[in-house]
Amino acid sequence: MKYAFRNGFILDGNKDMEPVSGKTILVNGDKIEDIVSDEVNCDAYEIIDLKGAYILPGLINMHVHLAGNGKPQKKQRDNAKLVKFIFSNPLGVQIAHRLVRYYAKLELLSGVTTIRTVGGLKDLDTRVRDEINKGKIIGPRILSANEGISVPHGHMAGSVAIIAQNNEEALDHVDTLIDQKADLVKLMITGGVMDAKEKGTPGQMKMPVDMIKAVCDYAHEKGYLVAAHVESPEGVKQALKNGVDSIEHGAKPDEETIRLFKERKAFLTTTISPALPYALFDRSISNASEVEQYNGNVVFEGIIECAKKALQNDIPVALGNDVGCPWVAQYDFWRELVYFTKYVGVSNRFALYTATCVNAKLAGVGDISGTIEKGKCADLIVTKDNPLEDLKSLRHVSMVMAQGKLIRDPKFKKKAIVDEQLDRFI
Repeated sequence: MKYAFRNGFILDGNKDMEPVSGKTILVNGDKIEDIVSDEVNCDAYEIIDLKGAYILPGLINMHVHLAGNGKPQKKQRDNAKLVKFIFSNPLGVQIAHRLVRYYAKLELLSGVTTIRTVGGLKDLDTRVRDEINKGKIIGPRILSANEGISVPHGHMAGSVAIIAQNNEEALDHVDTLIDQKADLVKLMITGGVMDAKEKGTPGQMKMPVDMIKAVCDYAHEKGYLVAAHVESPEGVKQALKNGVDSIEHGAKPDEETIRLFKERKAFLTTTISPALPYALFDRSISNASEVEQYNGNVVFEGIIECAKKALQNDIPVALGNDVGCPWVAQYDFWRELVYFTKYVGVSNRFALYTATCVNAKLAGVGDISGTIEKGKCADLIVTKDNPLEDLKSLRHVSMVMAQGKLIRDPKFKKKAIVDEQLDRFI
């Protein structure tokens, strides 16, 4: 299809973006063919009259777990046991496959045209990725790690991460990921908020440092980058010392942490969304224990401080929302941009730039997506109001285009209780 988007304001995704009017974006197939004056004759194209709306690059969510639905939980569940049951029979596998497809579609309908998955069920993420690429289903561009690598009693062990008893098993899983044509490797190096049993102990080291190094060395040899779940200062340092390329979440940094980030040329993926409910909700709403709330606040403050210090020291910072965690829905990535401005202190423009241009570069797709430029993929969204003035305008996108495929007036069902509670913090 050939489309001409005109009579609107273009926000191109670059650092100093300002609304540009009087220009038409020409899309031919899956590419932006050109950006021309509104006066140019476009009879060969289907005219999309934006009627003064804003058109910008599709958002890029750098930390997604497609298997989760974000439903609030009254108590912790045994995720490993649940996953084992799901994959014990063909019907369970079929249902899980359909859910992953559906959650990927939700990301797209909400304006996210690229996702980076960092822990999933078996090989379902790459299977869905391939179905999207072949045009069998609609969805965002997927960069997938499939299952992460954890250790006995480690973070997400047995659910969205395999359990490696030793280095050999960990390296075997890297070979499995290569066979599955995954896009990156994910390590679960520390515990998280829900893993900690005492106050002040979230993010305890779980993975031996020699395993971290062995996996990173082997993955790099095979051409793969390594992302790592880390939620403590010591965990961040050990991850960076032993070769990790991106720190997912983060923790309160010191001068050594900053030095290690720079030496490793690593980046930080900030994820404020999953920690916020545990830290800031009343426990009667979050259903968190006193210990979980205390530790949630430690992680919440650590993530924010890590992002602030990283930006102050010119360390690249990406945005993801750890979708799939309780209270984090597949359609709510826009909230992460709002939290980035509110708690880290960046401007609306910088948050939008991060969620488009910066995320694209850090994901390795900056040459094809992340900005509105001639020759790039037609990954576009349209909002009625200007997100530079109010990022909440991203909550409702009126159009989504992913690699040239246009969805008009996307609609999906939302979780009322999630919106009701989270809206108090935006």
